Amino acid sequence: MRAELLAVFFAAGRPLSLKELSALGPEDRVLREVQALEKELDSGALGVRLERVAGGWRLVVHHQALPAVEAVLKPSPPRLSKAALEVLALIAYHQPVTRAELEAMRGRSVEGVLEGLLERGLVEVVGEKPVLGRPKLYGTTRRFLEVFGLESLEDLPPLEEGPTLLLR
Repeated sequence: MRAELLAVFFAAGRPLSLKELSALGPEDRVLREVQALEKELDSGALGVRLERVAGGWRLVVHHQALPAVEAVLKPSPPRLSKAALEVLALIAYHQPVTRAELEAMRGRSVEGVLEGLLERGLVEVVGEKPVLGRPKLYGTTRRFLEVFGLESLEDLPPLEEGPTLLLR
């Protein structure tokens, strides 16, 4: 079953949950096989490893193979402006949050930045605030977890109080 799992992870190109993988067999057996495959790939001998992210696993390049990948593919990481990172951090730590709340925390408009984050699939509308005007509430997406290598929002580093952080 490990060969099939490896093929599925390779073909998926995205994190897969245990529920999705259960199409290969009973969840307890699949979980044991995924954990065994994860352990087997940890050595780096095959240049890839399984990463736990966004409530599932995905196949990624092992850190030992990164120099070879960079030498051949010359990847460039997705660029986010300082403003986009700032707004994204505010959303991640304070979600669900309205645009007006973001602007109050940031002290300036977030309209263009918010549109860019929505287009990139890093944030989404998660509801409406039950107040007059029913403003949209924004939160992070599963793609946000994937891009930043987080299994869940609990994996965000704790906020430290200080003059450079924007806190409510």
